[in-house]
Amino acid sequence: MSFELREFILFNLFVVAMLALDLGVFHRKAHEVRVGEALIWTGVWIVLALLFAAGIYMWRGHEDGLGFITGYLIEKSLSVDNIFVFVLIFSFFRVDPGWQHKVLFWGILGALVMRAIFIFAGIALIQKIHWVIYLFGAFLVYTGIRMVFHREAEIHPEKNPVLRTFRKLVPVTEDYRGGSFFVKENARTLATPLFIVLLFIETTDIVFAVDSIPAIIAITRDPFIVYTSNVFAILGLRALYFALAGTMKIFRFLRYGLSFILAFIGGKMLVSGIFEVPVVVALGVVLVTLAISVIASLLKPTEKEA
Repeated sequence: MSFELREFILFNLFVVAMLALDLGVFHRKAHEVRVGEALIWTGVWIVLALLFAAGIYMWRGHEDGLGFITGYLIEKSLSVDNIFVFVLIFSFFRVDPGWQHKVLFWGILGALVMRAIFIFAGIALIQKIHWVIYLFGAFLVYTGIRMVFHREAEIHPEKNPVLRTFRKLVPVTEDYRGGSFFVKENARTLATPLFIVLLFIETTDIVFAVDSIPAIIAITRDPFIVYTSNVFAILGLRALYFALAGTMKIFRFLRYGLSFILAFIGGKMLVSGIFEVPVVVALGVVLVTLAISVIASLLKPTEKEA
């Protein structure tokens, strides 16, 4: 067994153990997650990510350590858009706050599988056909520019092809049945609206992955670093959602910061054949941009927030 394979196995065992601890112990009973609890868990996941980064730095060297931190920050920053969409989805479908954690738990578990497929497929594609990196770069620049002019997201379940196909194949109950995704009635298995919400979250995450995966691959093409930085950011996404859901609109300049970061990372990909931007420079740009965006949002809130 190669050392890299052992790394993946040990890391995934750690992830499974943390998820089992989360769902089986701390959230065994469904309840509304309060801001205080969410902040504690957000801190726990950030500390774990930093400890892991320190381990990477000591065992693999500063280049991989900085690559992990940069990838983690990019994914964590882009996940803010995920949170805003989660708020809209739960509001649109009127999901009880007590069941939101369960939906996000299984939604993020599915996202981990999809991200792993995206990551390894993307890296393999670049290794086989190198010029694909320039397509990724151009796409990120386009996405960054588009984000500046992008309006607030709207929820249109009737336009989601996955949901339309699912409703044709599987009958769905008219109302929620507690925290159940499926129920049996008259010897028939029916899906509940809660499962529809889970499907909606899964499909929207795929859209977000199209942006975030190329951005991290632009920093490093080491599959282990790309995968672990992505996983740590996603694992902390649930806690971050409950901590920030009510304050999302305060950070109104963050969208512009994220658009600049995407455009910068895309530009880094486009010039990679001529000049390789050092990872430490990329990390510095990401940190400074995020700091300016957050500080500007806090110093100049909208009139309603003020």
